[in-house]
Amino acid sequence: MVFKLSALIALATLPKALAHGGVLSYNIGGTTYQGWNPYNSPTGQTGIERPWSSYNPILSPTDPTIACNDDGTSGAVQLTATVKAGTPIIAYWNQVWPHPYGPMLTYLAQCPGTTCTGVNANTLKWFKIDQSGLISGTVYNGYWGSGKMIDQNSSWTTTIPATVPSGNYMIRFETIALHSLPAQFYPECAQLTITGGGTLAPTAAQLVTFPGAYSATDPGLTIDIYSNAAQTQTTYPIPGPPLYGSASSPTSSAGTPATTPATTPATTPATVSSTPVSAPTGTPGTVAQYGQCGGTGWAGATGCLSPFACTVVNAYYSQCL
Repeated sequence: MVFKLSALIALATLPKALAHGGVLSYNIGGTTYQGWNPYNSPTGQTGIERPWSSYNPILSPTDPTIACNDDGTSGAVQLTATVKAGTPIIAYWNQVWPHPYGPMLTYLAQCPGTTCTGVNANTLKWFKIDQSGLISGTVYNGYWGSGKMIDQNSSWTTTIPATVPSGNYMIRFETIALHSLPAQFYPECAQLTITGGGTLAPTAAQLVTFPGAYSATDPGLTIDIYSNAAQTQTTYPIPGPPLYGSASSPTSSAGTPATTPATTPATTPATVSSTPVSAPTGTPGTVAQYGQCGGTGWAGATGCLSPFACTVVNAYYSQCL
């Protein structure tokens, strides 16, 4: 009993950070790049990853550190990895990642000039190149992008789109944990020089800033995955802008939610109908709160469970709110 008590005391004194974490390393073309260690002295630390502050989550989408989990600045001895467009990049989180409920997202931002070193991440325009939300099942007990990340040895692979113009970029890997409210954000960034790229620049609708990409009222961030409605809900509105390379409509600074039951390839343009579909407004139906109920090309159910109403978010997406 004495041993058990002492063990419990020891566990209780461990940093709360052990329950959380971030991206600890990257693999690019078979080469491993170690990430930043926020709990070691910054003196002598160097790598392609931007310094980041803590294993603890960011709890507000307007937090000034949400771009890269830091103040936006590069390290004293900052490095940059060279990667050819079309190359997969694997980001590794600490094992075993403890939060299996929530989306995975990856962003790029092109830096002005000849390097990203010295450029504040908060000043950049970011575009989303990869995302995975609710893959299967219900919001309540389904299989999420973050669960897939855990199953992949706590790692996530994103391929740099072959169409991205060559240049100097920041890459931002992020997981958002939805097991508690407010949602928990875990972003980290690294510096890249992309070579052999294409000519497809992101559209204005696909570009966002951090802070600014998300809003505290985004349905994908306020969703209660333990609610009664979540037990039957099979769609999830991923926060942020439309995917790079997809057909998209203009969006607000907070981004347009994208509903997806699986990972959406960033390099495959979405096909939409040319005839907008209006959202019905009064007929009770089968769609749970936050579920999609209309939009251009939508062929699913259009009636919301009472007391929710099908509300137009934009021409491509209507939701039960």
